[in-house]
Amino acid sequence: QVQLVESGGGLVQAGGSLRLSCAASGRTFSRVAMGWFRQPPGKEREFVAAISWHSGNTYYADSVKGRFTISRDNAKTMMYLQMNSLKPEDTAVYLCAAAQRTYKEPTRAAADFGSWGQGTQVTVSS
Repeated sequence: QVQLVESGGGLVQAGGSLRLSCAASGRTFSRVAMGWFRQPPGKEREFVAAISWHSGNTYYADSVKGRFTISRDNAKTMMYLQMNSLKPEDTAVYLCAAAQRTYKEPTRAAADFGSWGQGTQVTVSS
């Protein structure tokens, strides 16, 4: 099991940038895919981005492609989400998640992620 803590959220104007961090503890971090999800106010949780356990493959929701970049540092057991050109519709609680199965490519399904952080609020003003 991986324990996760997000940080880096805040209030930013449209067009601005934020960098989210996810600190992980647990022996399996380097062996599992990781992902970012978000939950806008009053809406369902949605996939944002994911990265394979070896960092070779990244996946993005169409709504963030070209603006967000996911990365990880297995030596530091950290994952990041660089968010540029933020829009008001990016406002949400952002959660990091660790996949349940080791050495598997990530999916976009929340059900395939077994460990979750508490989330960090990102608010983009217009």
